[in-house]
This record gives sequence, C-alpha cells and structure tokens, in this order.
Amino acid sequence: MAEAVASAGGIAMAASTSATPGQVSAILGFLWVFAAWAYAELLFHRKNAASRKAHSDVNLAVMDNNSVKGEEQTMLLEEGGQAAAAKPVYASFTSQLLRLFLMDQTLLLENRLTLRAISEFGGYLLYFYICDRTNLLGESTKSYSRDLFLFLYFLLIVVAAMTSFKIHQDKSAFTGKSILYLNRHQTEEWKGWMQVLFLMYHYFNAKEIYNAIRVFIAAYVWMTGFGNFSYYYVRKDFSLGRFAQMMWRLNFFVIFCCIVLNNDYTLYYICPMHTLFTLMVYGALGILNKYNEIRSVMAIKFVACFLVVILVWEVPGVFDMVWSPFTFLLGYTDPSKPDLPRLHEWQFRSGLDRYIWIVGMIYAYYHPTVEKWMEKLEEAEARTKLYIKASIVTVSLTAGYLWYEYIYKLDKITYNKYHPYTSWIPITVYICLRIKSVYICLRNFTQEFRSFSLTLFAWLGKITLETYISQFHIWLRSRVPNGQPKWLLSIIPNYPLLNFMLTTAIYVAVSHRLFELTNTLKIAFVPSRDNKRLSYNFVAGVAISVALYFVSFVLVGIAGY
Repeated sequence: MAEAVASAGGIAMAASTSATPGQVSAILGFLWVFAAWAYAELLFHRKNAASRKAHSDVNLAVMDNNSVKGEEQTMLLEEGGQAAAAKPVYASFTSQLLRLFLMDQTLLLENRLTLRAISEFGGYLLYFYICDRTNLLGESTKSYSRDLFLFLYFLLIVVAAMTSFKIHQDKSAFTGKSILYLNRHQTEEWKGWMQVLFLMYHYFNAKEIYNAIRVFIAAYVWMTGFGNFSYYYVRKDFSLGRFAQMMWRLNFFVIFCCIVLNNDYTLYYICPMHTLFTLMVYGALGILNKYNEIRSVMAIKFVACFLVVILVWEVPGVFDMVWSPFTFLLGYTDPSKPDLPRLHEWQFRSGLDRYIWIVGMIYAYYHPTVEKWMEKLEEAEARTKLYIKASIVTVSLTAGYLWYEYIYKLDKITYNKYHPYTSWIPITVYICLRIKSVYICLRNFTQEFRSFSLTLFAWLGKITLETYISQFHIWLRSRVPNGQPKWLLSIIPNYPLLNFMLTTAIYVAVSHRLFELTNTLKIAFVPSRDNKRLSYNFVAGVAISVALYFVSFVLVGIAGY
C-alpha cells in the first residue's frame, strides 16, 4: 500500500511539472518586476552617490541659502500654501503602461520600495514551490503522540505567560471605562491560541481533537460576523475603498498561491468562507443602511439572514442552483477523491458554519448594551454582584458540560450533523468563562481578567491567515496540485524534533513577513479615500494580467505542454 501511494505521488509530482499559463504568467511578471527593482536600486545608488559628492559644495553655500530660505518662506506665506492643496494628476492609462514597459527612470525611482516588496513577495512564492513541488527538500510522515502534543502546547503557554503577559489600560468606546467586554486584545489572543492548536492538529495528525478544531473554525467565522458588524454598524463606512481593502486582505495572498501552485481556491477553504460571510455582513448592513439605527429594521435584517441561509443550505437543490454558476471559482477536486462532485467540498465547508456568522452579528449588535450592563454590575454592592456572577458562571458551566457530554463526545460524522446548530454554545460559554474549550464567560467575569492578554498569542492571532495558507507548502507538503498536506516538510532528515524546530521557525517568520508585505502592497495599490485612483489601479491590474496570460498561453502552446 505504501509503495502504491509513493508511486502515485511520484507520477503526480512529474505531472505537476507541466507549466500552466497562469504559472508562466507569474514567472514573466515577477521576473520583469525583479529586473525593474534591481534597476531602480541601481538608479537610487547612483543618485545617492551624486548627492554625497555634491555635499561639500552645498556646505560652502549655507550662508547664502539661509537668506534665500527666508525669502522663500515669505513668498509661501503670501501665496497661502497653494502648492500643498494641489490635487493629484493622473496621466493617461496608455502612457503610464508605456512608461512602465520602457522602465522609465523617474517612475522606477518613485516606486522603488513597492517594486522591492513585490520582488520579495515573489521570492517567497518561489520558496513555496521549491518546498512543495520539487524534490530539492525531503519529506517525512506524520506521527501523533498525545504526550508530546500537550507538552509542546502547554510549554508555549508557560513561555507566553512568562514573557508576554501584559495589562491593558484601554477605555471602552461606549462607556469610557476600563471594562472592554470582548476587546481587540482578547479576540487577537483568542485567535492566536486557537490557531496554534489548529496548526498542531495538522502537523501531528491529532485526529482525536477533530471536534475541537471544528469549534475553532466556527469561532473564526463568529469573529468575522462580530468584527465586521462592529465596524460597519459603528463607523457606517461602506466606502468602496474600505471594501476593496478587506477583499485584498482576504484574497491577495491566496490568489497568487493558487496561480503559482496550480491549486483551486477552495483548497484554502478558510479564505472563500471568510470572503463569503464578509460579503453577507456587508450586504446585510449596507442595504438600507440609513435605517440601521431602528431596532425593528435590524431585527428584520437578522431574520432575513437566517432565512437566506435556510433557503440556500437547508432546502434540497437550492445550493446547487445558487452556486453552480461559480463552479469555476469554488469547484474543487481532491486527487485522492476524484469521483466527488466539484462543489462537494464547498458545500461541506460552508455548510458547517452557515449560521455562526449571524450569531456573531447579533452579539456585536448587543455588545454596547452588555458593556453598559457590566458597568452597572461592577458598581453594584458586593453581595448582589457576587450572586449575579455566580449565577452566570453556574449556568455557563452547566451549558458547557451538557454540550460536551452530549454533543462534543459524538463521533466525527455524527458531530458534523449537529455542529451548525450547536457551535454557538461553546463559543458563548468561552466568552463567559475563558477556560480553553469554553472561552467566553470567565474571560469577562471580572475586570481583572478583562484587562490582560498574552501578547505572544495576540501576535500570532494577527497572522492567522498567512500561517493557515503557508502551512500547506512550507511546513507540510502535498506534492501535487489540490493535494491535501499529508506529509511533513523535512529539512533535517531523521531528526524529527530538530526538523520541527527549524521548519517552524522559518514558517512563522515567512508568514509574518507575508502579512507585512500584504499590508504594504495594500497601501500602495488600494487607497481608502481615492476611488479614482483605485479604479485606475484595478483597470491597470486587469490589463497587465490579461496581457501576461495571453502571452503565456501562446508560449505554453508553442512549448507543447
């Protein structure tokens, strides 16, 4: 059996060496950008050298310059600083593309840092391909030891508590006091420790915590509803720029992984899921948004969200009718299960968490009310406060125990049937308790618990998207397009713990750098307050992509792949 699997993997690896037009497009694009960046750095070096050479001449003229500066400042004051108010000037689309193609020196110098960021991003994608699709690095099989798994996880908690414990003094946006029920520090920390368990589950193949992983993914989707609702409801910012930046954050990195590694979008199912539920939150609040302050309107919107989900996911045949036109985008074929329908994976993944994003929206809607209630509770007399808190803890623990006993302990297949309707229970209990598997009550039970976080986990929580995508290729290995990561990347053969240490260090460092590059390029290409420039960049991006793909398609056809 093992020989058959290895043989199939070898054949698939050989087949995956055939270049696709998308891969050739990426190669051509990144090679040109790299050449442009190298030329820009050379121009920048020459410019600095010339500037240093002229520095001594400048020093000789300092006295004369001082008098000139005084006159210039007077003139600027008289003119009212008109130059500062100048509006950006947009050159024609054709002329800009021509300057770009001809490597105009001024344009390259102006965009030197952006070209550097794109080149670095391309370098990481090359590393992804080398690790996952070539035989330059080795691989090893997964093995699970509960003792080792728990030891590593609790060791990380101890290290985080000793080195990154931090008390926050932030004030509530609603009450002005230091209560901050479900504040940003808490949710980032929450995402961080869940992500660590999620990744370790994949690395060590810890099948016994499958049901817990399902809850963690539901919690991520819950936070999508909670976070996006909080932003749009409070700030009322439904601008094109804000929406485009969110889509960039969710999809920029994964799109290039799909192109370079020839994978389907749904392989990285977290990305299309978060994109879908972000769009649904945006639509729910954006439609008739001027009436969002009316309680009855919000109640109708919540009910409408539930009805849409029930219609699409519960009524037989509707899911296929709605999503079939998007099979080109959301379809996925696992090489080990080629007979399943293309939309099977998308239906399974999106269906598991189809309701929890709405629960997140509802919690966000009542978040200010709960904060005010908790403020009053903190000011109540000690006996009343103790009685109410003890009641909340008792109810939460009872609900958590019943869920654990009658739902969580079910086998994997049976649990999945109940998960869409019950995942809100452990999430709500956690918000009340803050004890690992039941996060929400003790975490917010006292002001002391609410004011601290472990910043190591919060830091990891900020890069969950990058660590999720990167794990497929530079921590684990799938070897083939659309393959599940069934092997471990091996840089130090026969030393599994040393290899784990090295690959993990590289993997986390690369993921963090990709997070920074995604944000850097987002600022460069997706302005938040300039829709004209945003549209211009979008059209330019589409034009360049189409041109590259056309050339690549021709080249691949000529090469006979």
